[in-house]
Amino acid sequence: MNAADSGFPICPAASADATKGRAGETVLARIGNTPLLRLDALVPDLPGIELLGKAEWYNPGGSVKDRAAANIVCEAQRAGKLAAGKILLDSTSGNTGIAYAMLGAALGFPVTLCVPENVSEERKRILQAYGANIIYTDPGEGSDGAIKSARLLAGRDPDLYFYADQYSNDANCGRII
Repeated sequence: MNAADSGFPICPAASADATKGRAGETVLARIGNTPLLRLDALVPDLPGIELLGKAEWYNPGGSVKDRAAANIVCEAQRAGKLAAGKILLDSTSGNTGIAYAMLGAALGFPVTLCVPENVSEERKRILQAYGANIIYTDPGEGSDGAIKSARLLAGRDPDLYFYADQYSNDANCGRII
């Protein structure tokens, strides 16, 4: 199956229409291209030095992790790994999971996340608001326990899940197409 047959909007590199929105830009079009901020006050005694910082909180999910998640999703779509009938599965304790959930809500694919139960209430509410299926894991095992749970689920039903595996995924380079 190719990306065009995935059953949900695909990434910009695969379809120019994916970045067009009726009332504004789509989520994918908003990821990246964050502004550079001048931080000259931090280097006042260094003439000729210009210090700039990326304002990654301008990404729609509020984090630089939006870039990595979008790249993982887009690469999976291009490769036919994240297509109709597949659920994006990964372990997370934070911002990458929020980005997956946001992308799933925007593009119409289901997301299941294995998350240590002791993540903040705010993160839990955000993931729930985006409609992610959350599997809480033993807080004493931390991220390792969430990873084990995700691997177990992916191994049990590889036809149901696209296991994004953010920690080992070559597409997790933080770049957007």
